[in-house]
Amino acid sequence: MKIALAQINCTAGDLDGNTYKILDACRQAKAAGADLIITPEMALCGHSPEDWLLRNEFVQACHQILMTLAAQVQGITLAVGHPYRVDNHLFNAVSIIRDGHILATYCKQYLLSNQLQDERRYFTPGNQSYTFACGETLFGLMTFSDCRNQAHLQSLHSAGARVLLVMDSAPYTIDAQAGRYRQLREAAMQTGLPAVYINLAGGQDELVFDGASFAMNADGNLTHQLPGFQETLSLIEIRNHRLIPGQCLPLPGEIESIYQALCLGLHDFITKNRFPGVLVGLSGGVDSALVLAIAVDALGAERVRTVMMPSPYTANISIEDAQTMANNLGVRHIEIPIAALFDQFRQSLHTGLQINPASPPSTTMENLQARIRGTLLMALSNQTGMLVLTTSNKSETAVGYSTLYGDMAGGFSLLKDVSKTRVYRLCHYRNQISAIIPERILQRPPSAELRPDQTDQDSLPPYDVLDAIIEAYVENDLSAAEIVAMNYPEETVRRVLHMIHSCEYKRWQATPGIRITRRDFGRSWQFPLTCRFPG
Repeated sequence: MKIALAQINCTAGDLDGNTYKILDACRQAKAAGADLIITPEMALCGHSPEDWLLRNEFVQACHQILMTLAAQVQGITLAVGHPYRVDNHLFNAVSIIRDGHILATYCKQYLLSNQLQDERRYFTPGNQSYTFACGETLFGLMTFSDCRNQAHLQSLHSAGARVLLVMDSAPYTIDAQAGRYRQLREAAMQTGLPAVYINLAGGQDELVFDGASFAMNADGNLTHQLPGFQETLSLIEIRNHRLIPGQCLPLPGEIESIYQALCLGLHDFITKNRFPGVLVGLSGGVDSALVLAIAVDALGAERVRTVMMPSPYTANISIEDAQTMANNLGVRHIEIPIAALFDQFRQSLHTGLQINPASPPSTTMENLQARIRGTLLMALSNQTGMLVLTTSNKSETAVGYSTLYGDMAGGFSLLKDVSKTRVYRLCHYRNQISAIIPERILQRPPSAELRPDQTDQDSLPPYDVLDAIIEAYVENDLSAAEIVAMNYPEETVRRVLHMIHSCEYKRWQATPGIRITRRDFGRSWQFPLTCRFPG
């Protein structure tokens, strides 16, 4: 027999669109000779509709579309995930459908409760394992979190399952695939059964689902590997309850996978929310250059516009490099100088607050330039309907090296979870494909150019030190003492940690951005604004 893996890109709440994708995959799989097709977890309603699951009308609509879907499934067995309500209890469920009928429904038993999601907010855990026959093979059906429980695996083995089917909707992080391999290998070797894993592909708000579905034999060795970051339909042949080895496509390395995740996340956020395109404020620096490159790769040059807003402190080479970037990528580019506006604001402040417009630049004047630019970008967004992409990276977001209502103004943050050191690595990776980012941008010391001869290192530790401390504290949950023990100066460590927590109020107001690490500054980072620990 043949199993079809439908690695599809579903959209939360798009019940009709998701149903069409599932049925189209069924038709293709049936034409290719498949007996069974499996889809990602919660494919019918998209992952995750979050608090829509608390609304009766949404759950009812999911049930109605499930009935519509079931009536159209003919000549093939379908495993599809969806919310399922019984006696005022809502379950994360998988239904087995064949020839217009729902044969049975399995309810996920081991619900996730972690930094990223709390399924217990919505779902009741199931209490029964489930097997079903297709052809001559008895399959053990579960979700990925279920396969982490040895008792559950043993129950499927005892019930006579010969192949494990694992359905998931797991977001991308840099090391996620290695963890999936490890977990499925343990499940396969514990039960002595081959395992087939299906994952979602696509972007949903801050999350990117990377697909990368695969299959393993009972020894835990890969027999099939699907591509990452794209929709695909792939067939696996089973003979005598064994997986016949097929194609194992290579997955991208770390930097390439991050780049693909950022492209997919941006494309789906803009497309699924029906924005006509994006606006990027270019500075002639490395962050905005990378954002522009990703935007064009993800959306096409025709859906991207750029604007340069030089102030009195902007170097000519920054203006030139911004124009070069726009030319290299073929985007529409405009220049709006802000010197006159800056002078008017300074005169107004002189009149109202007795701030001398001729005094040396201060933090107030630096932020004022950023806020003028933010205002202009948002005006252009209002006029065109295009979404403003902010350009701050994770290093800046961590320590508050950004201006509220200035360079933080916008609708989506591509680099929110990308450290400054990774920004440079991503730029070098993109230039290996085609040299679009001028070398001068990569060689110059980074600067906000908000006062004469300014560089980032006037205010921050060197980025290699800063990023290492941020990774240790934010992503790996190490204490200050543990970080100091890694041979970083105690004064620097204490200063960085103080900066991280003192700018929490900024992050509460920041735009959403794509998650690529285990701990981003989105839903997996929850700290109070008011707290005196550690004093």
